[in-house]
Amino acid sequence: MNILYLHCHDAGRYIQPSGHGVATPNLQKLAETGVLFRNAFNVGPTCSPSRASLVTGQYPHVNGMLGLAHRGYGLNNYGDHIIHQLHEQGYTSALSGTQHIADNTDDIGYQHVLMESAKPKDMSYAERDLTVAQRAADWILAGQKKPFFLSVGFFYPHRPFLETEESTGPDEDPRFVKVPPTLPDTEQTRQDMADYNRSVKYMDKCCGMVLDALDQAGLTDDTLIIATTDHGIAFPKMKCTLSDHGTGVYLMIKGPRGFEGGRCVDAMVSHLDIYPTICDLLEIDPNHTIHGKSLMPLIEGEADRLHNELFNEINVHAHHEPTRSVRTDRYKLIKRFDPMQPPSVNCDNGHSKACLCEHGWSDQQREIVELYDLIFDPTEAHNLLALHSLGDGGAHDPDLEPVRKGLENKLKDWMQSTNDSIG
Repeated sequence: MNILYLHCHDAGRYIQPSGHGVATPNLQKLAETGVLFRNAFNVGPTCSPSRASLVTGQYPHVNGMLGLAHRGYGLNNYGDHIIHQLHEQGYTSALSGTQHIADNTDDIGYQHVLMESAKPKDMSYAERDLTVAQRAADWILAGQKKPFFLSVGFFYPHRPFLETEESTGPDEDPRFVKVPPTLPDTEQTRQDMADYNRSVKYMDKCCGMVLDALDQAGLTDDTLIIATTDHGIAFPKMKCTLSDHGTGVYLMIKGPRGFEGGRCVDAMVSHLDIYPTICDLLEIDPNHTIHGKSLMPLIEGEADRLHNELFNEINVHAHHEPTRSVRTDRYKLIKRFDPMQPPSVNCDNGHSKACLCEHGWSDQQREIVELYDLIFDPTEAHNLLALHSLGDGGAHDPDLEPVRKGLENKLKDWMQSTNDSIG
């Protein structure tokens, strides 16, 4: 069984298979023929920590990837990357494009590096992504004598967004696009979303080149295709936040052993579950401590739930912002260990950020602890603890006290069991 890990920056669930109004036909086809996980989450909504957790099966504070690789952070042990266990099983490994878990790609240990997304410097981001896709496609079509793990990572839809004078549809026209629910509907935010749509469509085009090569080589039926992104889109209150807008990711898997048929899974799953799933399919045990669970009980119909709760974390992006969260099907609790940072501090620059900052966003303060009811408040706009003034002598909702305490205890137990020293 070959493994194709197809990934991009900053797309969240803002693609066609998740219901977003943008044409991503190649990812849509993958969802219609594979398995779409509607409630998939990363482990940390920043680039390097999210990616490192997927390929190691460990939380960032365990594997060492607390911040961005190009800013000096790295894995404690690059031998924990899944490719090394696959090498022991006779696999060959190849990388084309973005990896973003090591400042020096050689540290990771790929046997073949077809293209690095940051090089050559004289290429535009669009030219690099196209070259990344073409080299991956050529490598597949060249024929591989061993089963392979091929990582193909694209820059888009990272900012700065793709610029072009041509529009290929109303999803790139700011007159007609829908902005995320966290933002006001303004000329600025609509333009930002139209530019995002153009960039994600380009990423989808590049994905199609790689998937077409698999078809041409006759390898699709023998390949586990894992398509995902690192975290939410680079808009205010999304990327670099522990709301579902930051931690929610698209995830489609297609391949042998039941990953087929256009199925939709609603159970909560995590990027941490990818590593143990691969081990399960290959009938091998992970060679180090991992924190996820195999997806196979969901796929084989043995369970309708994998996790009772999921944990997420932020440590460093542009600025230090230690934050932890626990999420169940119903509630989410977020706890900040440095609440003095303004909400705009780790938000990428762009039209939407400028719009909010013009209206005082950078001067707002955030609560130390937040509690959300995800059934009645799916956009996480109303902190129940602030609304009911728990612990502040104000109005008291007796039904919230056990919910808050229960989630705080779960968070505390998780931090202790994983030796998380942030608290």
